[in-house]
Amino acid sequence: MNLIQHFVNGKIIPGKSDRRGKVFNPAIGEQESEVILGSKSDLDNAVEVAKKAFDTWSLKPPIQRARIMFKFKELIEKNSDELTKMIVSEHGKVYEDAKGSLIRGLEVVEFTCGIPQVLKGEFTENVGTDIDSWSIRQPLGVCAGITPFNFPAMVPMWMFPMAIACGNTFVLKPSEKDPSISIKLAELFQEAGLPDGVFNVINGDKEVVDAILINKDIKAVSFVGSTPIAKYIYENAAKNEKRVQALGGAKNHCVVMPDCDLNQAVNGLMGAAYGSAGERCMAQSVAVAVGNIGDNLVKELSKKVEALKVGPGMDKKSEMGPLVTKEHLEKVKGYVDLGVKEGAKLIVDGRNLKLQGYEKGYYIGGCLFDHVKKDMRIYKEEIFGPVLSVVRAKNFEEATQLINDHEFGNGTSIYTRDGDVGRTFASKIKIGMVGINIPIPVPVAFHSFGGWKRSLFGDQHMHGIEGVRFYTKLKTITSRWPSGIRSDPEFIMPTMK
Repeated sequence: MNLIQHFVNGKIIPGKSDRRGKVFNPAIGEQESEVILGSKSDLDNAVEVAKKAFDTWSLKPPIQRARIMFKFKELIEKNSDELTKMIVSEHGKVYEDAKGSLIRGLEVVEFTCGIPQVLKGEFTENVGTDIDSWSIRQPLGVCAGITPFNFPAMVPMWMFPMAIACGNTFVLKPSEKDPSISIKLAELFQEAGLPDGVFNVINGDKEVVDAILINKDIKAVSFVGSTPIAKYIYENAAKNEKRVQALGGAKNHCVVMPDCDLNQAVNGLMGAAYGSAGERCMAQSVAVAVGNIGDNLVKELSKKVEALKVGPGMDKKSEMGPLVTKEHLEKVKGYVDLGVKEGAKLIVDGRNLKLQGYEKGYYIGGCLFDHVKKDMRIYKEEIFGPVLSVVRAKNFEEATQLINDHEFGNGTSIYTRDGDVGRTFASKIKIGMVGINIPIPVPVAFHSFGGWKRSLFGDQHMHGIEGVRFYTKLKTITSRWPSGIRSDPEFIMPTMK
């Protein structure tokens, strides 16, 4: 049995805990590895190592840190096939989707290669007579990341390259469901020339999470996961005087207007709702059919959902792989059962999908509901599976109000040919990421990722300039050099004369 350990101070270590977790291959439903579940002692040890490494790493000129990021980027590209297969093996998503998620993480590394430019401050000469003022951004110290199972490479790479390029050191707690790629990334980073102790990985569960939240030497915590846990992370990190960005759940709506290119909308929804088996925080799980387009939308969607090719992630013919665990499969099936009970019309039922040779795998076919109402739980709650709900709206105003009233505010899209409708939607919608004729509006690395309302706890989004601001603290210096002329003391608030 393969044993997945921790990575601390530049090497693989077992830690002090004897607790183990099981890591499965979802395609075949069999355990392939064991992962050591770390203890508070393991986390504290990693933080102490990172704290010592910060003393020298934070003093490295940004250009030297950038050169290591360039080398890290090259190594990720060189090893992309191996890294992609690791994602497929432990998560289950199809190869090309896994590769795409790796590339999205790589784009953040590419952004950090330009870190000397974005760390520049501002300077004003003569804010007062012979007085200059300028600002600089300095690293925080030890930062930590707690990441989910659905993007085991991409989401950690939203965090640790940004933090490290800014001069911080980092401790990552990846999901215990698919932890292998985090260890591999740490090894590649070390190969790129990263000093020992700057990047560390501690595998674990809630015990490690809680240890992160109370450790006094951790200055900032980044998290992606469900809303209840995001709120827990936010409240406890803030209570312990840490910076925190905690991204929570989602219920992303796609508005389909009567004037849209229906084929484009249907194809966009297929990829957005069923890609990665719906295990995406940016998955479009609600289609809002406006006006008289609903029947045609459901008709065209149902044909494509029924034809969806479900299979193991390494099969090139597969369009959708299995869910990550048996428990999650049962949870998603339970939501489909609930939707039927609540009175929604189940147009396509994927619950009884069986694949020859993969009977133990965690597969479910695509599911499609019509006539879903806003008071139903399948509408209100995040299912995190390949289940698309169609809601009917009389007009654009009703569709917009529906979205704005929802507790989540992560992402949304609209399909329309009307520029005024698209512009109004982008302006008025209370959502953090918006797409116009774009199915999944995930910002590129030099913009920032994050939602509104109960989809984000904290003030700043991830990566891009927002990431730089989160992982640095601002210092403003005001300076005057004496000219030899003595001045008398002043007992008033200083003003610039």
